[in-house]
Amino acid sequence: MKNFKLILICILCFVYCNTINAQQNLESKKEATFTVKGEVIDKDSFDPISKVNVQVNGGSYTSTSLSGDFRINVKIGDEIMISHKDFETIYYTVKSDDDIKVEVQSLIKGVSYKTKQSKVHSFESIIDSALFYKKISAEKSIQFITESIPKSNSVKQNAEAFEVLADVYMHWKQYDLAVTNYRISIKNVNSKDVQLKLAKAFYHNKNYQESLALYNSLKSPDLSNWQNVIRNEGLGDVYVAIKQNTKAETAYKKGLEVAEVNNIKRKVTDLNSKLGQVYTSEGKKRKAEVLLENSVALAAQENKTREVEQKIKFADFQNEKRSYSEEIKMRKDIINDIDIIEKDSIISNESSLTKQKQNYKIGNAYFLQKEYNEAIPYLEKSIEEADVKEDLIVKKDATKKLTDAYVESGNFTEAKKTFEEYVKTVDQLYIKKEQEISQAARFNKSIAEKQNRITTLETDRKLTLSQVALSEEKNKRQQLIIYSLIGGLFLLALTAYLMYKYIKQQKLANNLLALKSLRSQMNPHFIFNALNSVNSFIATNDERTANKYLSDFSKLMRAVLENSEEDFIPLQKEIELIQLYTKLEHFRFKDKFEFQINVDKNIDIEAYKIPPMLLQPYIENAVWHGLRYKKEMGLLDISITKKQIGVITITIADNGIGRKKSKQLKTENQQKHNSKGLGNITKRVSILNQMYKDKVDVFIDDNSAEGDVGTKVVVTIKKD
Repeated sequence: MKNFKLILICILCFVYCNTINAQQNLESKKEATFTVKGEVIDKDSFDPISKVNVQVNGGSYTSTSLSGDFRINVKIGDEIMISHKDFETIYYTVKSDDDIKVEVQSLIKGVSYKTKQSKVHSFESIIDSALFYKKISAEKSIQFITESIPKSNSVKQNAEAFEVLADVYMHWKQYDLAVTNYRISIKNVNSKDVQLKLAKAFYHNKNYQESLALYNSLKSPDLSNWQNVIRNEGLGDVYVAIKQNTKAETAYKKGLEVAEVNNIKRKVTDLNSKLGQVYTSEGKKRKAEVLLENSVALAAQENKTREVEQKIKFADFQNEKRSYSEEIKMRKDIINDIDIIEKDSIISNESSLTKQKQNYKIGNAYFLQKEYNEAIPYLEKSIEEADVKEDLIVKKDATKKLTDAYVESGNFTEAKKTFEEYVKTVDQLYIKKEQEISQAARFNKSIAEKQNRITTLETDRKLTLSQVALSEEKNKRQQLIIYSLIGGLFLLALTAYLMYKYIKQQKLANNLLALKSLRSQMNPHFIFNALNSVNSFIATNDERTANKYLSDFSKLMRAVLENSEEDFIPLQKEIELIQLYTKLEHFRFKDKFEFQINVDKNIDIEAYKIPPMLLQPYIENAVWHGLRYKKEMGLLDISITKKQIGVITITIADNGIGRKKSKQLKTENQQKHNSKGLGNITKRVSILNQMYKDKVDVFIDDNSAEGDVGTKVVVTIKKD
């Protein structure tokens, strides 16, 4: 009997605790306020109904516009009362943040709500159109906002127009223009929501200090629960960007606490994921794993797309901690999930939710485990899918990795084929990037013109308002006009400055893209020539020599690939590269030339920077077009001397047959073929000199110091 009573007491305590927790959760949900949008229309004619009273029980109040729309602040569980003289009052309980559509039946038979005014596009209806086109067409959306500004009859409406305009710019990644328009909106009405958006725009525009200052100026007691979550998440993002992980961790934890207490599920998922990524960067792998697993489980409660997004982040984490088997298993599940998602929606190539990307990463994981035969089918599948989706970036990466897999597995024939395909893909990608840059320039020009139009309209609107006020206060007329003109000029100057800044950044981006393309062309050209040498040894059945050559060649390739992404490397590394390369060429043509490399001991070779693989094409030309054709033993002399303070010269001199005689020996086909190596070097030097103010100079002349003419290349390098 006593045991029965004890069990009964435990059950009652359990039920009581659950009831208390449920009540606390319900109260937490109710605390989160948000804006809900709705419309009221006639059930039969579908005409919008204006001037309908919309009131929250004991809270906010508003009425519908001419287009039948309304917006009102509510909480979960609030009751909205919708009333009008022509229909029965409707009561609606808020259960989510979804839009509300109310269809009503008139009490008076034959009444029509359609008026002449409803045909006129109001400010609200135009703004709604702008929001509709926000993610579809930037030009159309901005055009609607341009039309809305003359119809604005209050500072509140004007603030809303510029907020929507800034939202459009944010979606299309025009962050500098978004900053400008959020500021204009805040000048009209100082809204906490817009301030949070401005702080986020600062972050995306890499104005990190401005973003931090604005987030820190917003105090928690003045913000709603949702706004507090957004503020702390934004602070965490900025701290991650400036590599202050401890502060980022603190901010994310604060945001997560508020989100959990108020049951803001989407943000609980996001903050678990972001906090896990911070722990990963700090090396706290176990903590990171727990949080990332939580984010997957939480996202699964929302929708399939959110779940797959978090799974991808978790798979990336497994890759980082080298748990390749677990990564492969998860990515295979992800591919099955993507098949489900693709039935209901179209996935763009920019999304991480593409099968070509996941197959590539599976292949990469097998490659890292040195299971090359397992990696090859997934990489081939990634290339096939990338071809179908016209995803050149993934195709490039997958083709390069497939080449590496064939090389590692010893299948050099297939490696050569895939490498040739890789070179073609790089060329196609470069052409596509040029087209995208051109399209982006046209898009930005169009956006800038529309922004100038809006700026002009805003200035005109201010001038009009000033003139109305001046009719009442003549004494202030001149002062107000001057201030308006100054404001307009300031906006125009700011727009001009932002355009100049963008053009400058675009030019730099073009130069960097060109350099990257030229570097990518240099490596295939160099590798092709080296592989020809290996082929020559194999053709003569000199397997031992070929193996020794390949061993030295692999050392050189490792050094080349390590430096392939850099614009400049220390001179010492370049000397090591040319020593390796010249040794390889001498290894093949021992009976044709000797070489010597002399470096002035007074030169601090660590203090000078040089473009990688700058000297190799000149050495290659000296050997292949000069010394190779000499009947007697030739000499290749490479010397590095100090010209003056901060300037050195690198001389590559040979006593070969000379440029003129070499040209005469070329076949007709060889004469038609341009040297890619020297051509690419010339272009690289030209671009680098534009970017770094004449850092490198190259001079080529005949070398008449010896009996034969020979060739001399003099490269002049300036210290940084």
